[in-house]
Amino acid sequence: MKLCERLLTLYSHAGAHAYFGEAVTTLEHSLQAAHFAQLANASNALVLAALLHDVGHLIASAPTDFAEWTVDARHEESGGRWLAAHFAADVSEPARLHVSAKRYLCAKEPGYAARLSAASVRTLQLQGGPMAPAEAEAFESSAYWRDAVRLREWDDRGKIAGLRTPEFAHYRELIEAFGSATAGNSLPSDRHNSTN
Repeated sequence: MKLCERLLTLYSHAGAHAYFGEAVTTLEHSLQAAHFAQLANASNALVLAALLHDVGHLIASAPTDFAEWTVDARHEESGGRWLAAHFAADVSEPARLHVSAKRYLCAKEPGYAARLSAASVRTLQLQGGPMAPAEAEAFESSAYWRDAVRLREWDDRGKIAGLRTPEFAHYRELIEAFGSATAGNSLPSDRHNSTN
């Protein structure tokens, strides 16, 4: 099955579950992040990164009750690995770094932490809290750190109940243009979300 079809199936099924602690589903959140990326005239690769940044939620098993989270599921790492197998680094790396970008912004941007949703504050604690200066310096050495910070801003905004956005199929041509031809059996279609 083509990569695009597998992703459409995954997001329409597993993505229909509530996005932990938020008023949107994982699918709605992903579509909103991509929508805000397009409104910001982001590159096509970064729009795809925004759309797919939380694929790790959908391919890893995790407790369905947000209150049961006691450790970070590291969805950005599992999702980043999966994306790297199907897309170039300009898609996979910003997605892999989006949690680090949250930690970075908490350390570097005054007032950023106060704008986080309650669920993101909770997961921030599990993800290591704001970066230490050495961590922030290492983050800035990544070729994609600025893209990750931009993606994080759209990620944070993409939690608006009832916001109308283009549907997942709107991104079919981008997925086909940037992704590998097939996903094989590496992409489950019925897993549940993890942390944001």
